[in-house]
Amino acid sequence: MTTTVRPTRRLAAADRRRQILEVTRDLVAEQGFHGLSMEAVSQRAGVSRPIVYEHFGDLAGLLEALVDELGGRALLQLAAVLPSADSTGDPADLLLRALRGYLEAARADPATWRLILTPPEGAPAILRERIAQGRAAVVAQLAGALGVGVGTREPSPDPELTARMMSTFADEAARLMLALPEEYPVERLLRHARWLLRQLEPGVD
Repeated sequence: MTTTVRPTRRLAAADRRRQILEVTRDLVAEQGFHGLSMEAVSQRAGVSRPIVYEHFGDLAGLLEALVDELGGRALLQLAAVLPSADSTGDPADLLLRALRGYLEAARADPATWRLILTPPEGAPAILRERIAQGRAAVVAQLAGALGVGVGTREPSPDPELTARMMSTFADEAARLMLALPEEYPVERLLRHARWLLRQLEPGVD
């Protein structure tokens, strides 16, 4: 049963804004976008509707702020774990470390990553646009690493395509983990990724 959050103290403007965005994210994760309203957000946050309007203007402004918040957070998490053109070390280890970082970030913030990986029906166009932009940024960073060769591995003949394929694999792994965490734990997904990378090494049949 959903309960309304009642703040016990007055929050600073930045903290209140963050609280409202978190409430909005949770409501969307639970109910989708169709039933979202300023009234529902204000009730869940335990504030009056004028406070929500004061911070975001209207529902469209609230949704845009939510999308920017989620997208920015996700990109920062991924940028911290993805290999770059300056990365050194064993190529497979670097990619597996990046996948582990991605999966652990998704596991730590499932509400955010469910919205990014599987936008619910009725998601606004701006969410899909931001997701596409974010994925393009991830592919570009990964392609930059693959284009010069990660560690000692031979550079990919088509870095952009290789990066897209790896990104798709990682996204599907994250979806499986979020949807069925007991059936697809992080270690199972990493074992399979390690096996798959091993098949790509020179001299391995």
